[in-house]
Amino acid sequence: MANKYKLDDADKSRVIEMAWEDRTPFEAIERLYGLSEPQVIELMRASINRKTFNNWRARVSGRKTKHIKLRSPDVSRGYCATQYKPARKR
Repeated sequence: MANKYKLDDADKSRVIEMAWEDRTPFEAIERLYGLSEPQVIELMRASINRKTFNNWRARVSGRKTKHIKLRSPDVSRGYCATQYKPARKR
């Protein structure tokens, strides 16, 4: 599958990670990797197990943040502000 779209393992892994992220729109994946939404769906179907794929599809199908035209203008970044917290110093 990765070779079909000329993705190395690292890029394939990053596309899957971006597809999992609720706030990363499909348009961002297309801009960075040249994969349209149907191609991302095909990549996900081939890369993860069926039950996991079905759960992912059910979750992202109704998610407005996965499509730039549907998302609120208040959503301006691809991750939650609290998602990447720096390690606390002791």
